[in-house]
Amino acid sequence: MAGESQSSYAGRWVAKVHGQIVAQGGTPEQARRAAQSRFKETAEIVFMPTSPRLTLPPIVDSVRTALPEGLTVYLVGGAVRDQLLGRSTHDLDFTLEGGAIKLGRSLANSLKADFYPLDSERDTGRVVVTNEDGSRTFLDFAAFRGEDLEADLTGRDFTVNAIAIDLTDNTIHDPLGGAADLKEKRLRACSASAMTDDSVRILRGIRLAAAFGFHILPDTRKKMKEAAVLLDKISPERLRDELFRMLDGPKPAACIRSLDLLGALEKVLPELPALKGAGQKSPHVADVWEHTLSVVNHLESLLSVLSPDQEPEPPSGESSANDWYLGTMLLRIGRYRQQLAEHLSVPLITGRTLRSLLFMAALYHDAAKPQTKAVDENGQPRFWDHDQQGAEMVVKRGRLLMLSNDEVDRLETIIKGHMRIHFLTNRLATEGKPPSRRAIYRFFRQTGAAGTDICLLSLADLRGTYEQTLPQETWAACLDVVRTMLEAWFERREEEVTPLPLVDGNDLLRELSLQPGPFVGKLIETIREAQAAGEVSTRDEALALARRRVEERK
Repeated sequence: MAGESQSSYAGRWVAKVHGQIVAQGGTPEQARRAAQSRFKETAEIVFMPTSPRLTLPPIVDSVRTALPEGLTVYLVGGAVRDQLLGRSTHDLDFTLEGGAIKLGRSLANSLKADFYPLDSERDTGRVVVTNEDGSRTFLDFAAFRGEDLEADLTGRDFTVNAIAIDLTDNTIHDPLGGAADLKEKRLRACSASAMTDDSVRILRGIRLAAAFGFHILPDTRKKMKEAAVLLDKISPERLRDELFRMLDGPKPAACIRSLDLLGALEKVLPELPALKGAGQKSPHVADVWEHTLSVVNHLESLLSVLSPDQEPEPPSGESSANDWYLGTMLLRIGRYRQQLAEHLSVPLITGRTLRSLLFMAALYHDAAKPQTKAVDENGQPRFWDHDQQGAEMVVKRGRLLMLSNDEVDRLETIIKGHMRIHFLTNRLATEGKPPSRRAIYRFFRQTGAAGTDICLLSLADLRGTYEQTLPQETWAACLDVVRTMLEAWFERREEEVTPLPLVDGNDLLRELSLQPGPFVGKLIETIREAQAAGEVSTRDEALALARRRVEERK
């Protein structure tokens, strides 16, 4: 050990005898115990700093400055992991021996931030710092979960999340070797009982593996699979939160497949296992299960290509994603990248993104096919009404996951309307008829803002149906339909989607001598649709149309 390069001990505690390193550990006590077992002389315990030196977020310096003198506080968990990986984070966890809520209140006052207790029994509180740009940084303070720091870290989920930094001098405490696992991209449970202690860690492990490219070690994977039966005991809210973080991150389809392989899918999204082996007729190239995962994959790809961070146009002769379909899509609808990004960035509820909700819709868009399967006169499978029944299915699942009413409504609308773009595409491809202004109006009248989501899902659905057998003319037709819809929504909304009313109910009652009732509402909608279709444009034309409808009714 004495002959090894000292750089190999970066971020570790070492024991030195006569200036030579004789033992090492993740904490001072580990290094001391290792030295005592081999040498009788008293060893000097020294921390070997990381190289390059960690640069913590400025807010950590603010916390350090505001700490009472003599109090030892540690930055722990994902924030330390992200710092070691050179990633930024807005969620910081701190731990100390005790008095966490009291400290949190004091720091909130010093930082002019908000504070609220998270768990009084476990002495955990949260400080919310609002930054100049309006974003927020969350600082959680918790007492040790155990008798000391080492016990606290050992009780956590994965070793890469069980590293602590002492704010006093920025030294690292890593009793489980999490830094080495991080370097080698290994995901390893902190203890044999880590998964059974809290089985929601199964979902977290899958998410971390996808997000950071970690390899889940075989023993940890085995423990995750064994603990899957315990997911029934996890609250719906915690399952929902981990699931939607997973859907909002990279490789959501791979995450769902991992859930299935670990026996956890039936506990989290129990409607989906029935999709396996549910055959479909041509042009589908896969069963409903593989098709669904493919749609999720394609949705991730097209959202990536449509990100405002991409080049505005693909390189000459090829797409930016080395994919003709994506390149053509970028050429046809790429000008709406910023609007689409803004659309997806507005959450329906704080803490969950619309993007993750769209992936949830992708998972359930064909979920009712197994229960609606029938065979036509030609012996081909049909799935009549699968969109309507699928919408009912996702509503039930959304409510069980404690999603907000707005989220459930959005999911229902997306799945109920997910076939509409396909019908319009088929009409354009086979009859040469593009969507009329009336069709555009009716589409958005029934879908509203979810119409944009349906456009994106439809593109992914078409790719997942045909894969590489997708005819170029069919793809072009779908892109033309989607472009028409996006033009109407983003550029001509007041003309084609929500035109300003030419008359109101009082006008109709007065001018046509009508009585109040549902018929007046129907007249208003008739005028509105005709206005969106370009058939009426003045008040007199609107009243004339209303008079004709009254006469027809007589």
